[in-house]
Amino acid sequence: MQVEQVLERLKLDLPTLFEKDISYDIYTKDIFFKDPVNTFKWKFNYRIIFWTLRFHGQLFFTELYFDLHDVQQTAKDIILANWTVRGVLRVPWKAKIFFNGYSTYKFNQDGLIYEHIDTWDRKPSEILKQFFLKGL
Repeated sequence: MQVEQVLERLKLDLPTLFEKDISYDIYTKDIFFKDPVNTFKWKFNYRIIFWTLRFHGQLFFTELYFDLHDVQQTAKDIILANWTVRGVLRVPWKAKIFFNGYSTYKFNQDGLIYEHIDTWDRKPSEILKQFFLKGL
């Protein structure tokens, strides 16, 4: 795969990841994923995490968005995506969730992503606290 194809696929997939499945053909079978609460390897597990995001998103939120701000190649083998997650919880006080982050994707000589590391702008416990605040 060409890097440009991978960039375009991420630009198409990421904004709708809470609504529909992403394309998995740009990832290696042994993709490594890490974020502040999960660490695992293999495409099967990678597929499960995205299914889980969609399932829990629909179950617990009346609104949920993945705002993709930028996706670019920042090094020979690295793509960086900057984003924001925001939403309204399905609770009577309409608590809102909001946090920023970025995804670092590393790709191999075949142009396939073999590593995806997410970094958030705050700790998971700080994000969880938002669930109990009344929405504005």
